[in-house]
Amino acid sequence: YLQLPADLTKMHLTDNPHPQVTHVPSSQSGCSIASDSGSSSLSDIYQATESEMGDVDLTGLPEAPVDSEDEEEEEDEDIDRTSDPLLGRDVVRECLEKEPADKTDDDIEQLLEFMHQLPAFANMTMSVRRELCSVMIFEVVEQAGAVILEDGQELDSWYVILNGTVEITYPDGKSESLCMGNSFGITPSLDKQYMSGVVKTKVDDCQFVCIAQQDYWRILNHMEKNTHKVEEEGEIVMVKEHRELDRSGTRKGHIVIKATPERLIMHLIEEHSVVDPTYIEDFLLTYRTFLTSPLEVGNKLLEWFTVDSLRDKVTRVVLLWVNNHFNDFEGDPAMTRFLEEFEKNLEDTKMKGHLRLLNIACAAKAKWRQITLQKPSRDSPLFFSLLGGSDKGFGIFVETVEMGSKAAEAGLKRGDQV
Repeated sequence: YLQLPADLTKMHLTDNPHPQVTHVPSSQSGCSIASDSGSSSLSDIYQATESEMGDVDLTGLPEAPVDSEDEEEEEDEDIDRTSDPLLGRDVVRECLEKEPADKTDDDIEQLLEFMHQLPAFANMTMSVRRELCSVMIFEVVEQAGAVILEDGQELDSWYVILNGTVEITYPDGKSESLCMGNSFGITPSLDKQYMSGVVKTKVDDCQFVCIAQQDYWRILNHMEKNTHKVEEEGEIVMVKEHRELDRSGTRKGHIVIKATPERLIMHLIEEHSVVDPTYIEDFLLTYRTFLTSPLEVGNKLLEWFTVDSLRDKVTRVVLLWVNNHFNDFEGDPAMTRFLEEFEKNLEDTKMKGHLRLLNIACAAKAKWRQITLQKPSRDSPLFFSLLGGSDKGFGIFVETVEMGSKAAEAGLKRGDQV
C-alpha cells in the first residue's frame, strides 16, 4: 500500500498512467514488497488459553502449521531455485518468446511477476498488467546504434525496455537516455501519432516488449470498469480494484490498491473483501513507508475502542500487531504507554479473555535483557514496585515504574518479569 501524493488530483490509473519518457537508473528500476502474513501465528497463544477462553471469538485469526525438517529442506531448495536471477530471467524469456495465442496462464503469471517491478507498469492495476502481459510481443535489437524509430515516423506500438539502453535525440538537438523499465512510443489513443525525434540503441542486445496500439488503447481504456473510486468532498481518497481469485466466480471482490494514509488506517476496522483477507497484516508490515509514527495508528485505535461495535475489531488489530511486530512496542516508550493504556481499557471493559491473550502474546514475544540499576545507598528508593512470588503462585513482575526515575532511564518497564 503506497502513499498517495498530497494533491490527489495527480492520481492516474488508466488515463496515461505513466510518464512516456522518464530517466530511471537501473538500480532504481524496480521495487517489490511482499508479506508473509502466516509467518507469525497466534496459534500457540490460543492453545495456551483454550480451556479458559470459551467466550472469545477467535474467528479469522491466522494459524500456521508447524514445519517439519523435511518441509524446511524443501523450502531451502525452493529458495535456492528462485534466488538465481539468471534462471528467473531465462524462464521469463521463454514465456516472452511465445506467440500471444500460445501463452498459458502460468506463462502470464510469470510475466506478471517480472513486469510489476518495472516503472512503466507501476501505476497500472493488476488486471491491466495481466491483460498487457497476454498480448505483448518480444523483440531484440542485437547491435548498438540501430535506429528503432525515425523522426516523424507513424507510431503503432508502446515499447518497454527490458534490457539495454536507448537514446532519444529530439529535433531541437537535446537527447535523453532510457534504460530498463522505461517506456516510449504511443499514448493510449486510437488517433494517429508520430515520433518526435530519433530512437537509437546505445548498447548491444537491447530487448523490448511491444504492445500494439489497438490492444494498448483497448486495455487501458476498457479496464476502468474494474476499479472503484471512493470520493470525499470531491477528492479521491481510495481506489479499489475488482479481482477474481478463481474461475468459478465464487471468490471475487474489491481489493484496496491506493488510498490516503488516513483512509488506509480507517480501513483497518472496515469489512474486508474475501479477496483481501490479509489487509491488516499487510498494513502493519508496510505502514512505516507512509506514516511518520505508529502512534497515528495507536491513537485512532484507542479512540475507536470506545465504540462498542468496533471494540472486537480494534482488539484483533492490536493482538496481530503485538504478535507480528512486537519491536514496535518494545523499543518505543510512547508505544509502550499505548499498550499499557490499551491493557487498562481491556480491564475496565472486563474483556478478560482478550486481556489474557494480550499478556501471553507480550510474554511470548518479549526478549531477555539485563538491566543494571545503581543505588547510592541501601536506603535509597527503587522507584519501582514488584508483584507476585511463590506466595501468589506466579512469577515476579514489575508492577509500576515511576516516570522519569533512574529505574525508567535504565530501561525497566511495567510488565517485566524478573
